[in-house]
Amino acid sequence: MSERTAPNPTVLFVCTGNVFRSLAAEYALRSRLGHPTSIVVASAGIEAKAQPVHEWIRTRLQMKGADVSGHVPRRITGELIKTASLVIAMGRDHQKFIQREFERPVRLFNDLCYGRDEPILDLHEAIADWQGQPEQSRAYVSSVIDEIWQAVPLLFPHLHLLR
Repeated sequence: MSERTAPNPTVLFVCTGNVFRSLAAEYALRSRLGHPTSIVVASAGIEAKAQPVHEWIRTRLQMKGADVSGHVPRRITGELIKTASLVIAMGRDHQKFIQREFERPVRLFNDLCYGRDEPILDLHEAIADWQGQPEQSRAYVSSVIDEIWQAVPLLFPHLHLLR
């Protein structure tokens, strides 16, 4: 862990578009930390584009109590990486991108939570024809969000190091 420059400890989750995995992790951790907290929780994407959160994701997160209706995808920047106390990659490509572009080694979400060096696959990685298989795709999205939500408390030992 590098020396942090932000006034409050910051956890940054990173995925591709910042509309699914990192977003779910951000809201799951915020929910589990509760208020008040001195820890800033954020997310970003390596290819974030102006796009809405898909209905399946928005609906599942609403079921968890998270309102992401105002979410605007954010692209990762050097400043975000520099000021984050803990950066967590959702996939291997995110991990490699951060190492290559910002020279900062980061761990995968599943590695921090379970000690497994496994990425959380994006929908198109898990189901190539996801648009042609809506029931299976919706089930996958729900399962990933549920798994992230369930795993987030396993990050708490790593958060105590930030204080």
